[in-house]
Formats: sequence, structure tokens, C-alpha cells
Amino acid sequence: MSTTRIVGVVLLIAGIVLIIVGVVASRSLGESLSRAFLGRFTHQTMWYIFGGIAAAVIGLLLTLGVVGRKR
Repeated sequence: MSTTRIVGVVLLIAGIVLIIVGVVASRSLGESLSRAFLGRFTHQTMWYIFGGIAAAVIGLLLTLGVVGRKR
């Protein structure tokens, strides 16, 4: 297995974990109060979710060999 695919798998797993942490954090009491008064999630929760999505997409692309392929 190439180094690129290993990095891709690690990024994919880390991205999925970050998404899960963000979703769990979005259901907390503090987030509920933030949504009630501000109408949005806190910045930290948004970073978890968006960062997780970005890491998962990049990891998936690296794992499948779409990006980082030697030409």
C-alpha cells in the first residue's frame, strides 16, 4: 500500500471522527442555548463539522487515487 493511500485512509477516518464529534456537540445543552439565542451553532462545532467534511473528502480522494497519483 502506498504512502498516499495510507494518508488518505487516515484522513478519511479522522474526518469521520470529526463529523461525529461535531454532530454530538451540536446536540449539547450549550449548543441548544446558542441556537435558541443566536440562531446558529458555535464556531467550534462548525469547525468540527466542516473540517471533518473536508478531511473526509480529501481522504476519500487520496484513497481512491484520484488525487496524488503519479503521472
